[in-house]
Amino acid sequence: MRSANLRLSLPKRILDATPPRRIITGPRFTPVVQALPSIVPFVAPDEIERSRGQKFSVRLGANELTFGPSPRAVEAMQAAAATAWMYGDPKSHNLRQALADHHGVQPLNITVGEGIDGILCNLTHLLIGPGDKLVTTKGTYPTLNYFVAGKGGLLQTVPYGPDDRQDLPALLAKAWEVDAKVLYVVNPDNPSGSWHAEGKIESLIEGLPPGCLLLLDEAYHELGVDFDANAKVAVDDLRVLRLRTFSKAYGLAGARIGYALGAPEIIAAFDKIRNHFAISRVGQAGALAALLDQAYLHEVRERVRHARETLGSIAAQHGMRCLPSATNFVTMDCGKDGAFARLVLSELTERNVFVRMPGVPPLDRCIRVSCSSDEDLRIFSEALPGALKDAERKLGSK
Repeated sequence: MRSANLRLSLPKRILDATPPRRIITGPRFTPVVQALPSIVPFVAPDEIERSRGQKFSVRLGANELTFGPSPRAVEAMQAAAATAWMYGDPKSHNLRQALADHHGVQPLNITVGEGIDGILCNLTHLLIGPGDKLVTTKGTYPTLNYFVAGKGGLLQTVPYGPDDRQDLPALLAKAWEVDAKVLYVVNPDNPSGSWHAEGKIESLIEGLPPGCLLLLDEAYHELGVDFDANAKVAVDDLRVLRLRTFSKAYGLAGARIGYALGAPEIIAAFDKIRNHFAISRVGQAGALAALLDQAYLHEVRERVRHARETLGSIAAQHGMRCLPSATNFVTMDCGKDGAFARLVLSELTERNVFVRMPGVPPLDRCIRVSCSSDEDLRIFSEALPGALKDAERKLGSK
């Protein structure tokens, strides 16, 4: 009866165009979205544990800082939890001011987002439309690729160089070739762990095509061998936007706090489209306290350095080679191909050790292991020999 009454209340022009029988239809997705597969780019360790019905002994695959955040950050978030009934400051005023002081810039040079991923999503909304080109390295951090595809943009990729680093000359040449709107470089890189020194980034900026933005993802910057790399990149340069996060060195991956450094003209554009209430009060409080505790960050850097050395020794004991790393993980060359590395990964999973591997050649010959405590790395070290042996056996039987 309600449906009939509703129909009688409709204007005649709508009644004439509407069949009397109710037709149930789904939402009208955009043509771009209709053409995309529905996939989850990263299978979380939590999901793997649920599917296996068993917890991992160690979690060394998600590039998380297993040492945890600053105790001051934890205290600040605990205190802020009581005020979680209020929305977070949409301008992240206190955090942006502290970040500006930390970097020696103005708050107008900084936007805060829900991790670097949130900023990447917003940036594609600002710059990428159907047919627009973005140049990236095939196999580097892939989340941006999904956002570009969702806007109908076109990815243009180049392979890693022979030294397992992002090939900056090849990336630049490709940007000129396709008239790219964005050139994406991760420095230090994920998943290789490699990095490019300050001078090479400056040269890359000077060589950009007109109208091409260098999107410089520096998620692992604070953990780098050269802590001040890229410090001379001018924050007001309209050709570059630099991305940082509290997820890695600051140990706040679950709080989802990232930020971008750039010219005010670029930063202001984010206010047109960003989710202004995406950053919680709890997350803002934790990030601010973490930023102000640089002594703890120094301690983290030393613990990560020690863990990288330990992982290097473990790899060498089993005839494996570690790629140079300026991150909180080490990429270990298993010495064969991707099929063998996948078997090693599977065997480690069977031994309740969670690690990951790069998904694209040539780096798919490797596994990637997060830096962690001596105890965690001992568990990994004890599981590795059996995993390698069984992977060799299964590879030989195929």
